[in-house]
Amino acid sequence: MNIYERALKTWGKEPQMLQVIEEMSELTKEILKNINRKKDNVAELIEETADVEIMLSQLKCCYNITKEVEDYKAQKLIKIAKRLDEWDKEHGNTAA
Repeated sequence: MNIYERALKTWGKEPQMLQVIEEMSELTKEILKNINRKKDNVAELIEETADVEIMLSQLKCCYNITKEVEDYKAQKLIKIAKRLDEWDKEHGNTAA
């Protein structure tokens, strides 16, 4: 049993999914502070990003969707790459 499964078994699905939401909210708050208030909060951004990544892994475990998420992400990255290529062509940029 991995750490995500253990957390779900110990604390339960609903509380852990609420924790996912809480962690995403905390990251959102830190991003807003950084952009809107020009706050130098890189340490907080690192901490909250790590928390969100952990909780997203737990969410994928909870719903048994890890492979599906990875597949969708791969497809989405291909689309983004195409859009970036089109952007570069339209704006005269050369790809890095």
